[in-house]
Amino acid sequence: MRRKYRIKKNEDFQKVFKLGKSIANRQFVLYILQDPEEREFRIGLSVSKKIGNAVTRNRVKRLIRQVFLEEKHRIVSGKEFIIIARKPAAEMNYHEVKSSLNHLFRKAKLYKSK
Repeated sequence: MRRKYRIKKNEDFQKVFKLGKSIANRQFVLYILQDPEEREFRIGLSVSKKIGNAVTRNRVKRLIRQVFLEEKHRIVSGKEFIIIARKPAAEMNYHEVKSSLNHLFRKAKLYKSK
């Protein structure tokens, strides 16, 4: 994922946590903040050590990033997202992660209207 799509700084994370709204399911929590200055969306990932070892955590992050790459043309721009993975995400394969995140995106009405 390109640098312009990432949220890395703690202050950016805190801004989204404080000012954004959250939507959750069993596997993920999605924080969303409208940012009119952004032309693209940006994402930040948080996978706790409770999820598993480094290999497992990095795998979960790769799967989430891949879903965003495939869905980026359908997601509205000008938003910042933070995704927090919960414990069940560690045992999921790619298709399960994709359907779970798509469920959150539909719930949050993040897809562009046709």
